[in-house]
Amino acid sequence: MDATDGPPILKLAVDDAIAGLVLSTEAHWNQTEEDWRIFLHEGVVFGIRDGLRLVATAALLPYSGNNAWISMVLVSGTHRRRGLATRLVDACLETARKNGLTSWLDATPDGAAVYGPLGFTPTLQLRRLKLVKSGRAEAPPPSSATIDALRARDRRATGFDRTALLAAIALRSGSRIVAAHGAIALVRDGRTARHIGPLLANNAAPALALVHAIVRSETGPILIDAVASQAAFLDGLTASGWTIERPFQRMRFGPATTAAKDTPFAVAGPEFG
Repeated sequence: MDATDGPPILKLAVDDAIAGLVLSTEAHWNQTEEDWRIFLHEGVVFGIRDGLRLVATAALLPYSGNNAWISMVLVSGTHRRRGLATRLVDACLETARKNGLTSWLDATPDGAAVYGPLGFTPTLQLRRLKLVKSGRAEAPPPSSATIDALRARDRRATGFDRTALLAAIALRSGSRIVAAHGAIALVRDGRTARHIGPLLANNAAPALALVHAIVRSETGPILIDAVASQAAFLDGLTASGWTIERPFQRMRFGPATTAAKDTPFAVAGPEFG
């Protein structure tokens, strides 16, 4: 198919958040309307419509240091296998190229098989884990953690300054920054489950202790996207009842523009990096 064939690619606006949420809900993803508004307000979201209905999307979210995150690559079940996702990812890559940005994404195994031939280079691996919590919640662990402390640790672990993203999430109703014994994490609402991440720590013991404290103060299902190379942390999670749902492969398109000084224990999510 020629790049000009098929329905046109459009740039979506903030008032398309609900339509985007319909797509991610159909895919059983955990994003909320507020998540969609971050992409639509801070980045660029490309979409394809069938009439008035939004049937496919892909987002490019810029970060500092000439980097950007590609995510929210979604196609409705009624419009798959028509090359729509490829066209939208190409639009993201072309926008990144014009702006001198290195593109990153977290891919499922099927996605990695597609992105590799396009020129994406694999970096770290992730494991999404879920805990179905039952029982009463204790009081949240006391914490004097600040967005500045989280931002500083996050920058050392990613190489990006993501102050705007972290602040937007942390200031939502239901979000909290929790810290203890040198570990710090952001906890937020999702559509179907609470999410822990990013989680930064000096070693696995305080990282696990902080997760356990967070879990004790929650009542519903919780997700965490752990870095696979943090083996002791991953083993500690599975030993305490967390189950691995799926892997993700982090990939980069373009030259490395930054070097992380630390490795996170869990990331903000495959949609945010």
